[in-house]
Amino acid sequence: MFAKEGYGIIASSCVLALLLTLAGIGLGGVVGAFFYGLALFSILFTLYFFRDPKRVSPEEAKNGHLLISPADGKIVVNEIVHEPLYLKSEARQISIFLSPLDVHVNRSPVKGLVEFDQYVPGEYLVAWEPKASERNERSQIGVLHPSGRKFLFKQIAGFVARRIEYHIRPGDHVEAGERFGIVKFGSRMDILMPIDVKVEVQMGQQVYAGTTILGRIPQ
Repeated sequence: MFAKEGYGIIASSCVLALLLTLAGIGLGGVVGAFFYGLALFSILFTLYFFRDPKRVSPEEAKNGHLLISPADGKIVVNEIVHEPLYLKSEARQISIFLSPLDVHVNRSPVKGLVEFDQYVPGEYLVAWEPKASERNERSQIGVLHPSGRKFLFKQIAGFVARRIEYHIRPGDHVEAGERFGIVKFGSRMDILMPIDVKVEVQMGQQVYAGTTILGRIPQ
């Protein structure tokens, strides 16, 4: 299964591969073989990047008891910050860095009502830079959990990623583990949560969207 956001790029990759193959046929020999290799690589890499594997979230997430990972990648930040945008209070921030080889489909970390969304144009610092959260191109989505707690998560473009897509808006109800968008070709995801959420991941840990438990939400 492939992410629908990648269909256009997959089609373009197929056209490019066809042109490279035709060029390879015309050139022949070692140079032709090189063009064949480029054609194969362009298709395989594009399909690999836009893969969208099926994920089954823990049952407790569906009941609203868990905060689960919204992205595949590694934990690069786990700290207390002040969040002035949506929580408007002290909050815990967990950040996940996605390499170009990770699955880039994003999933909602919690169930609840979408109350806030904002797209912010910006720079393209490397995604692991601390200032990337405030200066890079990003989306910012606020969800009100059934417990009354507020959660904010951000899709952040990196040095390579230049396209953010998301498909939820204020008024939508989301389930934990539900697909909501993608950031193309390397990026970062920030999750800001109330400080009473019990975090269950460590720095450097590999996490997976829709399945890895980031924390437990008090009821």
